[in-house]
Amino acid sequence: MKFYVFLAAFSTLNVRVSSSPSAEHRCFCQVTGSLEDCTCDVETIDAFNNEQLFPKLKELLESDYFRFYKVNLNKPCPFWKDNSHCGLRDCAVEPCSPSDVPEGIKSHNHNKYSASAKNHPFECEREKELGAVDISISEETRETLLQWNKHDDEAERFCVVDDEESPDSHYVDLLLNPERFTGYKGPEAWHIWNSIYQENCFKPNTAKRPLNPMSFYSGDEMRTFYSWLEGQCVEKRAFYRLVSGLHSSINIHLSARYLLQDSWFQKQWGHNVTEFQQRFDAELTNGEGPKRLRNLYFLYLIELRALAKVLPYVQQSSFRLYTGQPAQDRQHKALLIELLQVARSFPLHFDETSLFTGIKEEAAKLKEDIRLAFRNISRIMDCVGCFKCRLWGKLQTQGLGTALKVLFSERQIEALPKANQSRSTFHLSRQEIVSLLNAFGRISTSIWELKNFRSLLEKMQ
Repeated sequence: MKFYVFLAAFSTLNVRVSSSPSAEHRCFCQVTGSLEDCTCDVETIDAFNNEQLFPKLKELLESDYFRFYKVNLNKPCPFWKDNSHCGLRDCAVEPCSPSDVPEGIKSHNHNKYSASAKNHPFECEREKELGAVDISISEETRETLLQWNKHDDEAERFCVVDDEESPDSHYVDLLLNPERFTGYKGPEAWHIWNSIYQENCFKPNTAKRPLNPMSFYSGDEMRTFYSWLEGQCVEKRAFYRLVSGLHSSINIHLSARYLLQDSWFQKQWGHNVTEFQQRFDAELTNGEGPKRLRNLYFLYLIELRALAKVLPYVQQSSFRLYTGQPAQDRQHKALLIELLQVARSFPLHFDETSLFTGIKEEAAKLKEDIRLAFRNISRIMDCVGCFKCRLWGKLQTQGLGTALKVLFSERQIEALPKANQSRSTFHLSRQEIVSLLNAFGRISTSIWELKNFRSLLEKMQ
């Protein structure tokens, strides 16, 4: 999806952008120091991301395993009738031809993650026994069991995952379809973000979202909104800040990869400082812009924590990044483990144990409400008219949903089997693994780009 959508919404406002000596200060004056509901600070994240994590992550995401993402871009919008698919050239997504995708990724061999399958012949005998049991049950019962397994898996997910077996799902090379400004904007784009903020962030109608382009806005509304937000429990505040942080990250990418020149012989993409200021300058956003950037850092902490916690799962000998190229697969698994170990070494991780505490029944209900709200947001991505925006929206919401699944599966991860004979109750599909790393890659790149925008704004003085 493209939260470009949102970005585009603001670009239609005739805002006069100032290049006064305080241009850099107005965007970043509040983007410093400790973050709300955390023990971490902005400066620690900047140094850790830009110096230690980002270079390794960039290399990993260019590998075959992580660059090919299977997605269904033809799902109908489940919430409103939408026949307005974007006709702009830059909204188009170029799917992969079958020959572009490594055979190992395309294959549906269920043992492709299991390095131990061929090393343990007794597993084959065990499978035969299980097969014999299957023959003795009816097709109806078998279908019921499959539905139970699917239901159990869905119950853990915070997002809707496309059916990889669907004929409408196709592999997309993410490197050939980068996240950038497409020109998708206006009421249709605003409708997406408005639905997310107004209907899925536990917000009453009386608390108007600041700078909503679909309604009249006054300064009093901002005070009312933040007064409401601060009165919410930490879980609901965190949910809003995750959505806002994701929105901010998308806007940063649209500003960093903006179409600066479009002629018959070439296109030039680059940083558009004016676009960045329109979205994050405190003076031009009535103080809202810097708050958005702080929420980006909060989102970074949440996804970073998920990467640290998923390390034991990836370290299992049975886990493989399978593309059918053994030497590269081993090399990229080693790089992934190294990356996750760096993530684990971060000194000021977010403490997810502070969430969903208190009375057990109430905490469980709140967690389920938040899970369902985020699943709803992932479904809204199928309403985005721009296919490239839809692609990246689906990937990033799925990645964040997977991060939340990891965060709240601590017991299952701690109970991972020590021997290959055991069966784990925690599992990530290839789609979840690819989306988790690529979604964090978008957030990490946003933090990196903020350094570039700081430099560009300083040169304007």
